Amino acid sequence: MKVLDRSMTGKKERPIRVVQYGEGNFLRAFVDYMIDIANEKGTFDGDIVLIKPIEFGNLDSFHRQDCQYTVSLRGNVNGEGRIINRVVTSVADVVDAINEYEKYQALAEIDTLRFVVSNTTEAGIVYDASDQFELNPPKTFPGKLTKFLYHRFETFQGDKSKGLVMLPVELIDDNGIMLRRCVLQQIENWGLSDEFRAWVEEACVFTATLVDRIVTGYPRATEKEEWEKLGYEDHIMVTGEPFALWVIESEKDISREFDLPGAGLPVIFTGDHHPYKQRKVRILNGAHTSFVLASWLCGNDIVRQSMEDEDVRNFMNKTIFEEVIPTLTLPEDELKEFAGEVVNRFNNPYVDHALLAISLNSVSKWRARCLPSLLGYVDKFGKLPTHLTFSIAALMAFYHGTEIQDGVLKGDRNGQTYDIKDDLAVLEFFRDNCNKDTVSFVTAYLGREDFHGRDLNTVSGLTDAVVAYLDDIKANGMRAALCRIS
Repeated sequence: MKVLDRSMTGKKERPIRVVQYGEGNFLRAFVDYMIDIANEKGTFDGDIVLIKPIEFGNLDSFHRQDCQYTVSLRGNVNGEGRIINRVVTSVADVVDAINEYEKYQALAEIDTLRFVVSNTTEAGIVYDASDQFELNPPKTFPGKLTKFLYHRFETFQGDKSKGLVMLPVELIDDNGIMLRRCVLQQIENWGLSDEFRAWVEEACVFTATLVDRIVTGYPRATEKEEWEKLGYEDHIMVTGEPFALWVIESEKDISREFDLPGAGLPVIFTGDHHPYKQRKVRILNGAHTSFVLASWLCGNDIVRQSMEDEDVRNFMNKTIFEEVIPTLTLPEDELKEFAGEVVNRFNNPYVDHALLAISLNSVSKWRARCLPSLLGYVDKFGKLPTHLTFSIAALMAFYHGTEIQDGVLKGDRNGQTYDIKDDLAVLEFFRDNCNKDTVSFVTAYLGREDFHGRDLNTVSGLTDAVVAYLDDIKANGMRAALCRIS
């Protein structure tokens, strides 16, 4: 069977307009996929060069396939399970920044270059004072980017029309703001010129972004079956869900030159991405955190089973639509549309998302994802939100265990042992307190300011409500307690 390459795609040559730090699954199934569609629709005209910024791994498969690959999106579309395959041709080349340094640095000299995309993990956007300008390349991503920008500044003699637009998609708060700060710190640390600093500040744009798409990666377990369906071998194909959202916040308007919305793509340009992030964290992530532990104790193992479980789905819907959405600032219709899509995504017939995988670090997740909604509801309505309050009791029931082995607390579901994974301080708390009387247990947990950022016993009625729900779970089981509030 023939391996996918340019001879099969008829790839058009386009100017290089994007360099991308990272060649992983997410960027290829999200950014490069969108740019490919925009190229086809005529709202963008540019190719991408992928940069491998770390030593690990090799690029052999990319070179073998001329950087051509398939994105296979699988999920519910208009209520119907569908598989949508697309061969992406927007990637022109791939470069190893460490072993092909001269080729990598020469990318900064390309006249048509305008955009820099990055996904170097959450730990990638970090300032390191020990990084060195003399290294080829510097060891950190901000260091690499700073030297890359400096080379472009020198090549074009400070021409402000040659500034670049940074589009980081790392999953940290205000990613572009943090990246800009790191670059400016590196300029100061390395003693680079004031003229260069002014060029970075005035000619370059650092956007803050929010991205959303579940990318499941290479289908290793079924690769030969996939190739038979496609009619060719593809060693770098990527699978993911149809849903996608890219929110881009920028001080300067880049919407015309990066016109992905014009191609019908789900990209939003805004002056403030925070309401969209709040929507995602509280509805999508908050829904996960609020129902998965109760669902597990009801006997379910994956998210899709939870959506097929009428009791759990009803609980989740009431949490989202009656308790979370009323606390958010975006228009209600827009919030309800997003929430409906979330439920659709949870019911994806092609993804088996394990509840235990989502349960990792649930104490800190609940604080970030659910607590703001609970407190916002109390502030707005002067009473406790029933389902969010119940989710605290469900968490405490899930974290019931008296033995820590190999860094995990051992729980029990009807004779089935399961692993509870969290910070050691969290696990030790539950080990030492879960068998105390319910009032003492709940009071101690809600009082842990290091877990919640404040003493939650001060929230009127919360302690008594959680005690009542947890007693019900203990006496009658999770399902009976869940049904009683639905």
